[in-house]
Amino acid sequence: MTTPPRDCATRLFIALAVTAGIMTSVIALPRAALAEDGQLDKMRAKISAFIRDKMEKLGGSRIVYKVDTDGLRESVVTDLRDDVYKNLREGKIAFSGLAIRDGGVEKIADVKGREQLARKLASAAEGLPSHALAVTDGNGLVRLVPTNAASAARLHELVEDAIAMIEQRLKEAGVQLASVQPDGTDRIRIFLPGVMEPERVTAVFARRVKVGFRLIDLSVPPEQAQSGTPPAGTEVLPGFKDKSLYLVAKDSVLDGDDISYAGPGFASATKEPIASFRFNGRGTRRFAHITEENIAKPFAIVLDGKVISAPIIREPITGGSGQISGNFTLEEANSVAMLLRAGSLPGHLGLVEQEVVPPAKP
Repeated sequence: MTTPPRDCATRLFIALAVTAGIMTSVIALPRAALAEDGQLDKMRAKISAFIRDKMEKLGGSRIVYKVDTDGLRESVVTDLRDDVYKNLREGKIAFSGLAIRDGGVEKIADVKGREQLARKLASAAEGLPSHALAVTDGNGLVRLVPTNAASAARLHELVEDAIAMIEQRLKEAGVQLASVQPDGTDRIRIFLPGVMEPERVTAVFARRVKVGFRLIDLSVPPEQAQSGTPPAGTEVLPGFKDKSLYLVAKDSVLDGDDISYAGPGFASATKEPIASFRFNGRGTRRFAHITEENIAKPFAIVLDGKVISAPIIREPITGGSGQISGNFTLEEANSVAMLLRAGSLPGHLGLVEQEVVPPAKP
């Protein structure tokens, strides 16, 4: 499978150039993305002005979250190491000493191996949308470091995902009047007019979306298992859009922490709305192993106790990406993708402050 495209507001173009033993990379957002970001900023400014007016009249709550930038940098480098390892193995490039050190990835290779690595990285640039690399080659030691621009792009991406998650949770909680805005590069500011108990709202955001990839048990019909005693280690779950029942393993073979990206899109053949996803390095290896061992068997993708899709494994899936279809509307596909991304988001957000803002005096 190919890597699913990112939202155009955060899609990255990567260009690699090799000069005098040093490989450097350049990262840039396309003009269309910049234009879309500008439209988004204008829309947010209008919402913010409207909400500020309501806050002055009604009072309310102000909440600020901060993204865990240290944890984000660590995950960026870890993903980079996993991607480099995958490229080295697939290219059959000899190497040794692959390790994370001082915020980068280092490896040892001979001259032939270094040249192969340069070509492999160049050809794989489209498959590494989150990594613009500064690659230094000296005395056999190749060092790869995500550039500041790449780290900033990933941070921007995570903030946007967090805003989408917060807006979705507010909608689910019945909060109709709110402003969720980026505050600087790594903070998110929330204004809630008329809400005088901010701790009740922050409790909603603290709830972790449960994302799981589970094997389906075909030993007994799910209706029979529901009316009797399910086999050990299984449970019966309902479908996301219908009343179908599924007998699934209680333990997940993969979870939300293994997903590095998810977004809505359209199936190339049918043009129906879908949710695409991509695993990190650990998830890619695990998913390849699970699919290889369970060919011709179904598995369930579960969100918060509901089965959103139950595809049959036709062949080993080694590319680390996939698509979820389920007769979705585009809004539902976007919601599913957001929930897949949000599975690990609460762990990346820290509550900085919450306060009640009194209404302005008449």
